[in-house]
Amino acid sequence: MRHLTQNLTLTPISGTLTFENTFSNKMNQIKENFESIFYKKGQVLFNEGNLARGLHYIESGIVKIYKYGSDGKEQILHIAKNGDIIGYKSLLSDSNYNVSASILEDTRLTYIPKDDFVDLFKNDQEIASNIMRLLCNDLVNMESKMVSMAYKPVRGRLAETLLELDGMFHEQKEEEKPKKSGLIQLSREDLANLIGTAKETVIRLLSEFKTEKLIKTEGKKISILDYQGLMRIDNLYH
Repeated sequence: MRHLTQNLTLTPISGTLTFENTFSNKMNQIKENFESIFYKKGQVLFNEGNLARGLHYIESGIVKIYKYGSDGKEQILHIAKNGDIIGYKSLLSDSNYNVSASILEDTRLTYIPKDDFVDLFKNDQEIASNIMRLLCNDLVNMESKMVSMAYKPVRGRLAETLLELDGMFHEQKEEEKPKKSGLIQLSREDLANLIGTAKETVIRLLSEFKTEKLIKTEGKKISILDYQGLMRIDNLYH
């Protein structure tokens, strides 16, 4: 067990797990002790059914977490960004991955072997407590998503998702565009798989949003022009 993380604390945020400032302050030290790997956009991180051998901490970049339905259609469960960790549930349950993960934007990950992560969970009460809180948050978020998928119209789900993605992509590019909207770069297929609808429906609704001057598009890139307008659409269905 490597002892460089004795003062590490973890805090759940929006259903994902991020390392607090104590971890950020130790990043250089962590990189010296754990493997840091660069992944190109489009690469698969792991597939459902793979043996879970370690934890993936996102230093920078964006990763999609997804499953395939019985009909073979992909359903995106979550978009993970810098500061999030991937795979902790499978490690703690000592099971194979029950989801797949692939790279949406060029990403750098720190890989923490399973034994090291499990030792942290067993030996640090604060970490264990935060992970249990995270598991509870994941359950709550999953229930909320199920309700949204069942009752919120696709138009509302798309507005909500665009607002969330804008913040995520803005964070990735904030050094380049600190005062501008994030530039959402997600394929129409991925957007459809994220909100649970057909690609054709997403294309139609994006065209409507563009006509209403809520967004602008350039190829697959999307920029938000009217945050309040999208928020009003989202709030109509709460």
